[in-house]
Amino acid sequence: MLGLHCRTRAFTARPSMFTRPLSLKPNFAKYKLIPQPAGNIVGTVNDAYQPPMADHYEGGYHWSYERAISVALVPLVMTPFVAGVDYPLIDAVCSVALLFHCHVGLKACIIDYIPQRVYGVWHKIASRLLTFGTFVGMYGAYVLETDNNGLFDLLQHMWGA
Repeated sequence: MLGLHCRTRAFTARPSMFTRPLSLKPNFAKYKLIPQPAGNIVGTVNDAYQPPMADHYEGGYHWSYERAISVALVPLVMTPFVAGVDYPLIDAVCSVALLFHCHVGLKACIIDYIPQRVYGVWHKIASRLLTFGTFVGMYGAYVLETDNNGLFDLLQHMWGA
């Protein structure tokens, strides 16, 4: 009896020849916001605490990275005012450090204001767009250092104009 029931169920589950198996209409369900429980309380009081997975770039370490880069930028930015703009290595290091500082700061904004638990795929899209923009900026710094005299010379010409 059980085998007969399974056969009839499998027979009725087949699509008829009048239904379209392929739909050209896009599925926008993955772009919707993820519904949150009230107060973001998941489970009960008696449930064990599940700590989040450790992530060195988006966890507590990103604050340390940002502080270290901020402290390193102070002498790098002051150097051209004291020694002049004739040092391409210092110019390149300052350009990359400034770009990394901006990347880490904007990543912190994305983590805070576009959290993955609420926005899902939009968090990933924003993070990947930021990473793409950082790579484009690195290419721009490379072009600025190789074709022109660098970032400090550009700023000197902009302020002198």
